[in-house]
Amino acid sequence: MVELGSGATREVEDIKLSRYACYLIVQNADPRKEVVALGQTYFAIKTRQQELQEDFESMTEDKKRLAIRNELKEHNKKLVEAAKNAGVETNIDYATFQNYGYKGLYGGLTAQDIHKRKGLKKSQQILDHMGSTELAANLFRATQTEEKLRRENVKGKENANKVHFEVGYKIRKTIKELGGTMPEDLPTPDKSIKQIEKEEAKKLKVRKLKTDKD
Repeated sequence: MVELGSGATREVEDIKLSRYACYLIVQNADPRKEVVALGQTYFAIKTRQQELQEDFESMTEDKKRLAIRNELKEHNKKLVEAAKNAGVETNIDYATFQNYGYKGLYGGLTAQDIHKRKGLKKSQQILDHMGSTELAANLFRATQTEEKLRRENVKGKENANKVHFEVGYKIRKTIKELGGTMPEDLPTPDKSIKQIEKEEAKKLKVRKLKTDKD
């Protein structure tokens, strides 16, 4: 129903527009109207997301690993903060909390078990020896656990541990349902993240020297 100028109403047919039609209408409408401004913002964000996705898909495996690992570092900081707010305070508490997440995602394996399974040295970190697929699963574990801890205002380290395990387990279950390879069965890359970072830094230095000469 739409209201006419006389105060009367009239039934009109609903028209379903395609996504592209909505885009054209919004982009050519008056941005001073709130609904139009919101629509333009929405499409701008979606366009940028698509660009980022295309950029990511065109990356080499090494660059994908670097990108996800760096993002995981940032999200782990947020996870530490959320866990601390929930009552995970000491280093031992946090190591236990992390192991619950790994056990959920890796079918009962702890960080130490994963470290051993990958054949790493004592000083090497497991996250630096994961491929992009395995890193992505762990990034999802970290982001979803952090959000759940905050959203549900979880209190008590035992409850935080439980949440971390459940999130990891659900991600594992989803991977299985999609027919994916379990995280513990994914191959360990030949190069570590630190090696890739050194290689990229060297390439950047060479490019800079070349630019300076030109």
